[in-house]
Amino acid sequence: MAGVSLAGELLVVDNASTDSTAQIGRGHGAHVVTETVRQISRVRNAGAAASRGEFLIFVDADTLISPELLRLALEKLKDGACGGGSLIRFEKEASGFAALTARFWKWISLRFKLLAGCFIFVRRDAFVSIGGFSEKVYASEEIWFGKTLKTWARKESRPFVMLDGFPPVTSSRKLDLFPVYKLIGYTLLFLLFPFAVRFRVLCTFWYDRPGKAP
Repeated sequence: MAGVSLAGELLVVDNASTDSTAQIGRGHGAHVVTETVRQISRVRNAGAAASRGEFLIFVDADTLISPELLRLALEKLKDGACGGGSLIRFEKEASGFAALTARFWKWISLRFKLLAGCFIFVRRDAFVSIGGFSEKVYASEEIWFGKTLKTWARKESRPFVMLDGFPPVTSSRKLDLFPVYKLIGYTLLFLLFPFAVRFRVLCTFWYDRPGKAP
């Protein structure tokens, strides 16, 4: 892995932020892209559209990745993989229902190769071929993206990989901000009615913070 170059372009998509996101991004040499519509899929697609590289790597703002993980993802792409994702690790240990949710996600992610939105890597040609992230949904866009990408990978005889070393560290704040009954309610809603993700009003878990205006 040491021979894989990490050289590339860095883009930050500013999605109607009210803090210093854009300034901090520019201060670190990033090309800042503005997307005013608050929809996760649109944000990801806006970043991809503004990029120029052969390989695309999506990292959420509340996620930290290591150089080792980045090198490993690039190595897989250079070796012919269409793309993939990684197991994740929360920044702090969860407890109760949140811990159960985290363990369930780890199991289902490995079993069915489900992508976590905080870290996704993909070839540009594959991304373009499948139309990027679906803008018909307001949440779980990474699940639909991964499903379509795996179909493309089979047709093109390319590997779709899930990495289990050097997991990205992502924030668990959503599990802390919402009370247990709401977490259970959201879980049941999207398990029983997966197409609920097509409605912004039903996806407040991804967009709103308790006690703050949406």
